[in-house]
Amino acid sequence: MRSVYFPDDEQFWFETLRSFGHIAYGGADFGEVAMTVEQIKPRDYDSWHDEWLATADRIAAEAEATLGRGHQVSARDGFLRAANYYRNAEFFLHGEPDDPRIRLAYDRQVECFRQAAELLVPAIEPVEIPFEGTTLPGYLYRGGPPGVPLPTLVAHNGFDGSAEEMHFFGAAAAAERGFTVLTFDGPGQPGTLHRRGLVFRPDWENVVAPVLDFALKLPEVDPERVALMGVSMGGVLAPRAAAFERRLAAVIAWDGVYDMGATVLAHWPGDRDSAERQLSAPENPELDAMLAQAAAADPTQAWAFSHGMWVTGQPTPRAFAAEYLKYNLRDGVAEKIQCPALVCAGTGDTFLPGQPQELYEHLTCPKTLLEFTAVEGADAHCQSGAERIACARILDWLEETLNGTGADVANGLRASGQEEGTRIAPALAAERASEPSPR
Repeated sequence: MRSVYFPDDEQFWFETLRSFGHIAYGGADFGEVAMTVEQIKPRDYDSWHDEWLATADRIAAEAEATLGRGHQVSARDGFLRAANYYRNAEFFLHGEPDDPRIRLAYDRQVECFRQAAELLVPAIEPVEIPFEGTTLPGYLYRGGPPGVPLPTLVAHNGFDGSAEEMHFFGAAAAAERGFTVLTFDGPGQPGTLHRRGLVFRPDWENVVAPVLDFALKLPEVDPERVALMGVSMGGVLAPRAAAFERRLAAVIAWDGVYDMGATVLAHWPGDRDSAERQLSAPENPELDAMLAQAAAADPTQAWAFSHGMWVTGQPTPRAFAAEYLKYNLRDGVAEKIQCPALVCAGTGDTFLPGQPQELYEHLTCPKTLLEFTAVEGADAHCQSGAERIACARILDWLEETLNGTGADVANGLRASGQEEGTRIAPALAAERASEPSPR
């Protein structure tokens, strides 16, 4: 999609598009986003923070005032938008993790979201999931009456998103379709990083297992119909968990990732073994200088290094790059997945191009590749800017899969020669999205 704002700044434009997408489920309003970004100086992280913080503060104050006058719906809507704007405010500041502005905006994001959660009907319940001597923060959405077991979606974000943001990335959409939804922040994600000091780890199955232990004790969860969804970097983490976790009835990679290290190796002159050796070496001043040069030449790369060092607990860009190579489904891991898998792909994704298709090709389980295109306005990474159409198609697939009504579609395509799995072309996906829900 052509940049409407920040034509020479891909990262500012993508984060703007991300907020435009959240309009679909109440996380933004067009005029507020447009007004804010028009005040921001391109490539200026302080300006980005200041303008988003000002907008968030203004909307939050209005929500507080309307709540005080008894207008609960207006207050709920304001708190939801303010929460997303506070998330935006601290997004680019992570090169200096001790910057007090980060924690201030993050805490306000959580406060505003929880105020909105209390005002929703049914209310969203904050939960603490026991995990290795501490807890993982999350939220429970009830898609039906309390105590009634329903098909369940367990969902988490990726490299830079929060459990609160998952409201807009499928949680609200699933709950309104009658799912129980449990979202959470795992190690390296905002709630655990800010408040527990936990950093990312590649063995995500050991994160998901205690989450499922918690979920399966909830009376609203049908233990035979539990799916896991990961967004963005979650598109490698969730399939990694599914490879070892047999309690899952389905897994969704939104968008799919086979090897996060591919983003490192794309700029590497040698092979993977060479990269691992040099990146992991105790000292490599020449490579350190090369990575510093790359960051200086590319703001997106610079942000990825700074944020990545923080969330993985690594001291240098080189150490982060070495760590990043561990986040993959290579060496037969993807092939271990047994439950049905949905792999989403944006045909214009500039962050992880080709990764969904590579993951899909390695899967041996029942599988579906769902591609979104530019003509639909949905080709960006994780379909940012097109959340209604994305949630419709993803959750239609999940309903059909958990309810056992998707077999006819898959069998029909296999009869046409697609023995290895199902590829949903955009036209077919649009047709399916317009059909009545099988529920």
